[in-house]
Amino acid sequence: MWGELRKSTRELRCTESDCLSRQNHQVASEKLGEECFSCDACVEENKGYKCNCSIKDQKNISHGLDDRANSSFAHSVVNMIAMLLGLGQLSTPYVIENGGWASAFLLFGLGVTCTYTSYLLGKCLEKNPNLRSYTDIGHDAFGRKGKILAATFIYMEIFMALVSYTISLHDNIGMVFSGMQIRLPWLKLSTPQMLTMIAVLIILPSLWLRDLSAISFLSSGGILMSAVILTSVASTAIFGGVKTNHRIPVINFRKIPAITGLYIFGYTGHIVFPNLYKSMKDPSKFVKVSIVSFASVTALYAALGFLGANMFGSQVNSQITLSLPRHLIVTKIALWATVLAPMTKYALEFAPFAIHLEHSLPSSISSRTKMMIRSTVGSILLLLILALALSVPYFEHVLSLTGSLVSVSTCVIMPCVFYTRISWSKISRPILILNTTLVAFVAFLGAVGTVSSSKALVKSIVGH
Repeated sequence: MWGELRKSTRELRCTESDCLSRQNHQVASEKLGEECFSCDACVEENKGYKCNCSIKDQKNISHGLDDRANSSFAHSVVNMIAMLLGLGQLSTPYVIENGGWASAFLLFGLGVTCTYTSYLLGKCLEKNPNLRSYTDIGHDAFGRKGKILAATFIYMEIFMALVSYTISLHDNIGMVFSGMQIRLPWLKLSTPQMLTMIAVLIILPSLWLRDLSAISFLSSGGILMSAVILTSVASTAIFGGVKTNHRIPVINFRKIPAITGLYIFGYTGHIVFPNLYKSMKDPSKFVKVSIVSFASVTALYAALGFLGANMFGSQVNSQITLSLPRHLIVTKIALWATVLAPMTKYALEFAPFAIHLEHSLPSSISSRTKMMIRSTVGSILLLLILALALSVPYFEHVLSLTGSLVSVSTCVIMPCVFYTRISWSKISRPILILNTTLVAFVAFLGAVGTVSSSKALVKSIVGH
């Protein structure tokens, strides 16, 4: 989808020297009280900000972009599924085992809820064709405050997700190179920590990329890794000699607050759904795309969750790959896939922040200097993420905190609130009641989950 968005905007020009670049997870900023649509070719190909279309042509540009959108129904479904799949698939067996098989109803309920909120985002975009991103919707609903709120949660989600990916990388890379010893007398780090640091340093140059096609290529590798992990777990159950005879408890109410965050994180993807909507040849099919995608992902999570829980019972790890028998070839393949998957995420996740940063710099600064600043800031942020991941290597607690603290807002609360505000004059009473109920219920789950996961995280840190 990145390639399509880039192709559709390559020939566009805009007037302001600080025209905004809108990418996946993008954040728009206001300059001189005016907004203009992205000019990717200017930023991504070192052409500076020499744009020449007028602000009054924004509406025509918007329709022009829609006319060039060429994602088919099937392509859009694949894109949305790819957005949703990630760390959620690793943790679902652990969640099913700890929450009990009845907690799967919560998984299904959240899946339906997130499908509905993706529909609300589509309706917001339908009402105002000039809107192109999640932050645009926030701005349309509450002005500058809505845009800032949306941007804040987007960056929080990206940052915390990357910390979780790095923790996953740390946990699995130690298994891949088990038996290897790396020691530096002046650096008191374990071998897995050293290996994680080396892996992050290897992927660090990808943050300096400005060509979106190269970044998109890295992202497509992550989709492949997800498929490899799923196949490996299924192969272990069928051919690996692991019996699926462990009994799953019915429900564990004490652990429901913590696992809610893990469930909701598996459906994270709403911040880029507006881009997917705008890339479709027929946006009227966006609802069907959402239904098919969320149904597929929910079925996959449920199947993998019950399979993993039945295979390992109470011994299942927070990441299913760490529970697979170490002597099997498929386990080694799954571990390698889990190590490589996070390494494909950094450049794509960082891209919107990097482009926004570059646009925020004074126009008098040369393109080369902006590139140096962008690369330096990206490197510092990635090293900060690495330091946090190595300091707090508790995958399930960090992931649960991310889901409960941030994802509940981006996936449910803000879509409901934004749509209600935008459609206030025409919204029906049943929809108003439904949206209000969902916001209140999910906010409660998020608050309880945040407290629970925070306590567990602190307890783990103190205990360690």
